[in-house]
Amino acid sequence: MRLSRDKVNKIAHIVTDALAEATDVEFVEDRNTIRLEARRVLEELLNQEARIDQSARLKIESQKRTILEGSQEWDILYRKYYNEEVKKLGV
Repeated sequence: MRLSRDKVNKIAHIVTDALAEATDVEFVEDRNTIRLEARRVLEELLNQEARIDQSARLKIESQKRTILEGSQEWDILYRKYYNEEVKKLGV
C-alpha cells in the first residue's frame, strides 16, 4: 500500500500519542524522537510490503500464459506468491 509522507507522519503521531497515554509506557527519549522512529519503522514496513507485492506480481507475469489481473486465478496466485515471499522473510 502506498501512503503519502503526510499520512505516514499522521500515523506516527497517533502511535506516539497512544504510547504517551499508556500507563505502562515511559519515554526515555523525547516525543519527537519517538515519532521519528515510528515513522522510520512504518516507512520500512511499507517499503518491504511494496517489494513483496512487486515480487509476487513478477512471478505471475513470468507464467507461460497471460493471467489477467483481477481474475480469480490471478488472485489465487497473488496470495500464494505473496505468502511465499512473506515466509522467506520469516514474518
